[in-house]
Order: sequence, then C-alpha cells, then structure tokens
Amino acid sequence: MIGLIVTGHANFGSGITSSVNLIAGEQEAYRSVDFLPSYSTEDLAREMTKALDELKDCEGIIIFTDLMGGTPFNVAAQLGRDREDIRIIAGTNLPMLVEIVMSRKFMEDLDELTDSVLGTGKEQVIKYEFKQVVQEDSGDGI
Repeated sequence: MIGLIVTGHANFGSGITSSVNLIAGEQEAYRSVDFLPSYSTEDLAREMTKALDELKDCEGIIIFTDLMGGTPFNVAAQLGRDREDIRIIAGTNLPMLVEIVMSRKFMEDLDELTDSVLGTGKEQVIKYEFKQVVQEDSGDGI
C-alpha cells in the first residue's frame, strides 16, 4: 500500500485528516504531521522523519503539504530529496485526500496515483455561479 503523510502550517494536517476520517473512515498507513507555532524547523523535521519511519514498509509514500515553498513543503522536499519512493504534493485539498484514500486500495503505481490525485484536486476547484432562471410568459394569464 502507498503510505500517506499530510502536513501543513498549524493544525492543517490533523484538521483535514479529521475530515477525511469522517468521510472515509480511519485510514491505515496514513499520518498527519502538524507544524505548530511552537515548533522549529528541526522539530518539524523530527516529526516528519518519525512519520516516514512509521511508514517504512509501504511501497511508496506521498507527502501532501499545504503551500509550495512553505516550511512543511521545504522540510518534506529535503527529507525526500534522495529517495525514489517519495512524491510531494503542494496545495492539498480535501477532494484530493478523499480520492487517494479510496484509490490507493486499487492503484499501486506511485506516479500514476500521484498524477490521478493532482487531476482530482484541480477539477474540484471551481467557481460556482448562481444563474437566475427567467420564465417566459405563456400569454394565458397563468
């Protein structure tokens, strides 16, 4: 199974994970790592390393981060730099996570799974517009 780590600023990781668990149930091979205001970069690296170690038996790991270029992303990139079994995604949203927890049961190719979830994330960001429905007068007074 592909392992998942979700991280981001403050309680992003644990917060979005609570939504995933509500929708899809508790997940195996899934860890959330928060970057709390009291944490240093070293604290975050230690917690992410711990999560990676806990998922060491997975066939690959995808790390989901909130912002590209933010500290959680940068730490993930540093930790995954020399590992061929890690992919990192920035700009994580809930539809991506719901999709991947369902898909990883059937998809084992790390790159295929990563590409699939990126497509879902992009497709689910939309602008919804309300349009007023105009009813034509039928001329019969009704």
